[in-house]
Order: sequence, then structure tokens, then C-alpha cells
Amino acid sequence: MPQALVTWKTARSLSDAILKRELASAYETACEAGTREASLVYGVFLSAHRQYRLTADHLVTHFARWPADEVAGLLLGAFSGCADAGYRARGDALVEQQYQVAGPANWPWAGWWAARLAEQGRVGEAFELAGRALEAYPGAGVAVHARAHAEHELGAGPRSTEFLDDWLKANPQASQARHLSWHAALQSLACGDFADTRRRANDALEHGDVGMRSAANWRLLLAGEVPARRCDLAHVRELLHAPEGVAEVFHTFNLALALACEAAGDDLYRLAGRAARDARPEYRDALAPVVLALAHVTSGRSQAAVELLSGLGDQVERIGGVRVEREIIQDTLARALTDVGQHVRAAELLHHRITGRRHHAYEDLLLRPTATSSPSSTR
Repeated sequence: MPQALVTWKTARSLSDAILKRELASAYETACEAGTREASLVYGVFLSAHRQYRLTADHLVTHFARWPADEVAGLLLGAFSGCADAGYRARGDALVEQQYQVAGPANWPWAGWWAARLAEQGRVGEAFELAGRALEAYPGAGVAVHARAHAEHELGAGPRSTEFLDDWLKANPQASQARHLSWHAALQSLACGDFADTRRRANDALEHGDVGMRSAANWRLLLAGEVPARRCDLAHVRELLHAPEGVAEVFHTFNLALALACEAAGDDLYRLAGRAARDARPEYRDALAPVVLALAHVTSGRSQAAVELLSGLGDQVERIGGVRVEREIIQDTLARALTDVGQHVRAAELLHHRITGRRHHAYEDLLLRPTATSSPSSTR
């Protein structure tokens, strides 16, 4: 099982042939260890190959046989990876059930359920439950991550960055370290401390963290601010043209954000056309209009972006990821509305965030016309 988990965590850096070879070897070893181990490695195999629906279905079967299996809990991201509301709801129900089976003293399941509560918008409950998990085990990264999601919805600002800084200092080897640093950067953004946002992004994120870097930079650009260190455009194009570039919709979306940060309009228009011709509904019906809107924004065609993004509705959830990651689509619409003078609509769009978050300097800037008018001219 350890071999399978290590392979899974490094899957994106491995060729398909090596990935299959390593997981096949791990499965043979797991079969010798027992049926539970074999089931776990099979789940890892499916997830590593981005077969998220099959992974989710397999987890339902696995937990029926081995309730509250903490190792299997590491694969729960498959339900959100499906980019399907039905699967997401099934995942929520499954995690709540397993938390109840495990009991409130089980900190991993408390952390996973807290994360689901935050994703449902039940931020007070999420914050409280994450706190209880951390009381049980202060090093619980899953609970820290759940708290970060809850505090994003609350606009906690310095309270959150101080907590994350202290936890990361005490747990420097945590596997979530870079992602938690990204959350801290977003809290600095919420406070309007753009220099600290850039510092955190530059210090914590690596060359391969294209998604997190682009998500931070696109927000900075939408606010009319100077971005942090950018992704290499040639590297982004290489990732996009690799087989994995369009294997999973949220990964492709992150690459589109990277192109938008570089105002690579031609690339975005080509990607939007490719997504529109894709037979997969999440690409055709959700990703294609979002990428086309990004292309329009970078080309100074804000009204066209408004028309595309205004009609998406719940299709946005098919992009995948979680609320804080998909929120950037709403940010883009707010900026486009402001740029075309539809200030009332922009304010209505962000009303729930401005009234519900203690720190919202970023949202305030999205409602304010910028000297450059759109991210297309901030390169």
C-alpha cells in the first residue's frame, strides 16, 4: 500500500507506462497482503488514472465492506473530481455516514466531514468541527485545510494567515504545505495586502504549481494589481498539448487560467474551440464558455465575456474543483460587469461575499473601475 500511495502522489510526474508498471507491482503485493489492501490499491489505480467516477463507485463498495477505513479516506477527492453534482452529493452523504460510524473522536473523519461542511457553505459548523479535530491531533493537515476553506468564506484575514503560518512552522514537512500557503496568500489578497500575496506565492509555489500560481495571479490582475512571478508560457503550452492536458476538466481549466494570465488570447480561443467540440459535457457545456470568456477578457471584449458567463448558472460546478477554486469564475464576471459599466449587477453578484466576509478588499476592487480597464493591458 505505501508503494501505491507514493506512486499516486507523484502520478503527474510519471509517464503512463511507468505509472501502470508501478501500480501493477503494488497491486500484486497488495493481493498477497489481503482483500482490503487489494481494494485500496485498485482505488488508487483508478484515481491515479483520473477515472474519478469509477473511483467514487469503488469507494462506495469499499466502505460497505470496511467502514470508516482511514486509508480509503485519502481518495475521497474523487467525488468532487467527477465534476458532477450527483456524485458530489453522494460523496457528502458517504463522508457524513463514515464520520458517524467512526465517531467524533476520530480526527481524520472529523477533518474530512469538516471539509465537506465548508464546501456546502456551512462554515460555522466546519470551523467548529475542524477545531475539534485539531484539539484531538494538532498535526491534522486535513482539519487545517478544512479550516482554511471555512476561513476563506468568512474572510478571516490576519487570523487565518497567522494560524496557517504557525501551523506550517510547526509542521514544515506537511504534504499540504504549498496549498496551505496558497490559502494564506488568498487571505492576504482579501485584506488588500497585495505585496504579501505576491511574496507568499513566490516563496511557496514551485514551477509545477501552475494551477495555484495562475489562480493567485489572475485574481491580482482582475484587481488591477501586479501579479506574482508568472508561469512560463512555453511550459503551459507543453502541458496543454500533453495527453494529460485535456484528460480532466479542472486541470484544463487551470491551464486556461495560466494562458489568461499571459493574455494569450489566440491560445485561449483555440482551446475554447477544442473544448466546444469535445463530446464530454463538462468540456463542451462548462469549460468551453468559460475559456472563451477568458479569451474575450484578455482581448478587451468584456461585454462578450459578460454574456457568456451570465448564462452559465450551475454549469460552473462541472468545472470541478471546490468553491474557493471555482469562485474565480464569479470574480471574472464581476470584473467584466464593472468594465462595461454594469455596476449594480456586479454589486449584486458579490453582495453575499461582501456582507458575509470580514475582510473583502479584493471584492471591493472588483467593483471599482481600474486605470487599465481589464487584465489584457496589465502584462
